[in-house]
Amino acid sequence: MKLLKRFRFWLGILVSLLFLVPTLRALNLGEVWAGIQEASYGWLIPGVAVYFVAVLVRTWRWDYLLRPLKSIPVPSLFPVVVIGYMGNNLFPLRIGELLRAYVLRNQEGVAVSASLATVVVERIFDGLIMLLFVFVALPFTPVPGDAVRTTVVVGSIGFLAALLIFFLLAAVPEHAFRLATWASNLFLPDRVGDPLLAFTRRFLDGLVSLRSWRSVLMIFFTSAIIWLLETVKYWFVMHAFPFEVSFFALMLMNGVVNLATTLPSAPGYLGTFDGPGIAVLVLYGVAGETAAAYTLVLHAALWLPITALGAFYMLRTRMSWSDFGQAAQLAEQEAAT
Repeated sequence: MKLLKRFRFWLGILVSLLFLVPTLRALNLGEVWAGIQEASYGWLIPGVAVYFVAVLVRTWRWDYLLRPLKSIPVPSLFPVVVIGYMGNNLFPLRIGELLRAYVLRNQEGVAVSASLATVVVERIFDGLIMLLFVFVALPFTPVPGDAVRTTVVVGSIGFLAALLIFFLLAAVPEHAFRLATWASNLFLPDRVGDPLLAFTRRFLDGLVSLRSWRSVLMIFFTSAIIWLLETVKYWFVMHAFPFEVSFFALMLMNGVVNLATTLPSAPGYLGTFDGPGIAVLVLYGVAGETAAAYTLVLHAALWLPITALGAFYMLRTRMSWSDFGQAAQLAEQEAAT
């Protein structure tokens, strides 16, 4: 397990470097720095405000997913969501998702495996909305090249397949659990199979919301609102720099960038956010240095406010950095019970 974690960590570092190094080599870094210094930073204020509205809608969506497990007020969930996103920004391997489930378990008694199932559902719908953004934007903007088309095709196959599998699991959970039990008894020793089956049972419980089409439509609707609001932040930050592209181009950038950040990367999505973002803007005629200055400032504006607020909530709830390790241990312990 430790070897696998180390491999994923170094794989993330490698992927980030593969995205970032070629991009930066092609730029005049002095001009990039000058562009950052000359930006009109007042535009970041409405951008950050809109982003936190999107985080509030994210919390509302998670509340909707959790209701079959436990009804939790949005004000109580909001700090948990923010702490989770802070964890994603500071640590690799999206450990913030596990931290979010850990905090919810401590505060509300919801099983880690069940809440993790709802988080995975969130990610699938986020990916589908990103793909929808790309498909909607392409007819209104120049075709951006083979790399983007490849990303769209691979992403479409992956996210649609995942959604179909999760719908199937949610529709026939008992059949799915019997199949898992059969496979466990056939291939795994009891000391491995029993904890895995316990985890599987609770994970399937977390998919209850997908059994209702009303719930699915609600999750899809809130996901679309979340990512439209985030694109509005892209639009506000764009006004801090001397270029202009259409809102559809920013939708495309948002879609491509966030699809790329599903790949393993260094903490804070370093490289996987910046490289594709710069590349998309360059394809629409923005100078590379200007595109880089904008993308780096946008990345910082997405990273810093929610990370700072997450740290504040951690201090307020008397959490420590050791809780990150305890979150992983709790998940393992829960799987063994």
